[in-house]
Amino acid sequence: MQDKAYQRIINAWCMYDWANSAFATTIMAAVLPTFYGAVAGADLPGNLATVYWGYTSSIALLIGAVLAPVLGAAADYLGAKKRFLAIFALFGIFFTSLLVFVSRGDWLLASVLYILGELGFSGSTVFYDSLLPHIARPEDIDYVSSKGYAMGYLGGGILLAINIVMILFWDKLGLPSQEMASRLSFLSVGIWWAVFSIPILRIVPEPPVREASGPRVNPFRAAFQRLGSTFRDIRRYKELTKFIIAFWLYNDGIGTIIKMATIYGTEIGIGQASLIGALLLTQFVGIPFSLLFGKLPRFIGTKRSIYLALGVYTLISIAGYFMTSAWQFWVLAGMVGLVQGGSQALSRSLFGLMVPKAKSAEFYGFYDVSSKFAGIVGPAVFALVGQITGTSRLSIISLIIFFVVGGFLLTLVDEQEGIRVAREADAIAAT
Repeated sequence: MQDKAYQRIINAWCMYDWANSAFATTIMAAVLPTFYGAVAGADLPGNLATVYWGYTSSIALLIGAVLAPVLGAAADYLGAKKRFLAIFALFGIFFTSLLVFVSRGDWLLASVLYILGELGFSGSTVFYDSLLPHIARPEDIDYVSSKGYAMGYLGGGILLAINIVMILFWDKLGLPSQEMASRLSFLSVGIWWAVFSIPILRIVPEPPVREASGPRVNPFRAAFQRLGSTFRDIRRYKELTKFIIAFWLYNDGIGTIIKMATIYGTEIGIGQASLIGALLLTQFVGIPFSLLFGKLPRFIGTKRSIYLALGVYTLISIAGYFMTSAWQFWVLAGMVGLVQGGSQALSRSLFGLMVPKAKSAEFYGFYDVSSKFAGIVGPAVFALVGQITGTSRLSIISLIIFFVVGGFLLTLVDEQEGIRVAREADAIAAT
């Protein structure tokens, strides 16, 4: 019975990946970027639509990066991880749904709504990730994290497939235009995200909060105090800090590829059907390979598994520079599907093993903020290089540096020492 209850909680947690991955696929990666370039930014000259999309992505990440660690610390202090998850999810769902009103020339409205929707998406992910070390047994954490990504690929892929049918066969479905079909796909993300968020909110338990001694204070003031304490004590978590810096770099490259791939394809003349179809291929290739990566550390170790993924991403960046036709985009999309979920899932689980449970939301806030501040650089550099040169080909090749340097820094992380320090902190907190 205990194992059944455990599996029920794990499955409910994974369902949130299924829910919010609709945003990652349809909004962040597939439909909105092509819609932004072809419709919302249709009146912009040259490659300015690509440039503005890059800056939009960077602004969204900057806002989230500033808020994430404070909110994470506040959630730890209040014992309110699920409550914060629900608030940010509803925020993201609302503004994502409003994208249904964006039409030709509304690039500024599209940018604003995307920034607000992405803030809800990334904010809720901080609290979702922070639940992982509380619900998964240490020996299961790699597989549970990978299972979440696999569920995300499946859920996001199913909705993206439905949206592709809507967009390609809009006339047979009785819709007034292909543009309206795309706009309705944005609304479908809000509905999907809302419905499939219910299991985690109903089934996954709120982790217990350790009562602080002394009088209670304003939770956000306490959050800043805890952040200050973490900065002061950061030397205790040396290996965790080194990992964050490595992740900061290589995840920047991964995130930039996710956000910029389809609008880059639009710029070089690849049609919407091929772009969105290739992203759907990424989703379904990602399902088995996310699970495979969850097993791979048992044979070659977690870090070596991440190195393998970064090597593939380096090849993708090189090939992207030379890409000229749709079939090449399909091949590269398939290669991304091989490693995208696995690299991110194993990074999340490796981090989770080196995090003290009493500060899980706070530390996942740092994890999230590190990736967001890193993520600001990638799209901004992509946009700046494209703006200066008038083409984005040099932008895609510049991503190699993130994978190479990030991978090198990861070699310096002693994860066993990081795990030992985290368990020691847990033992002290329990006394």
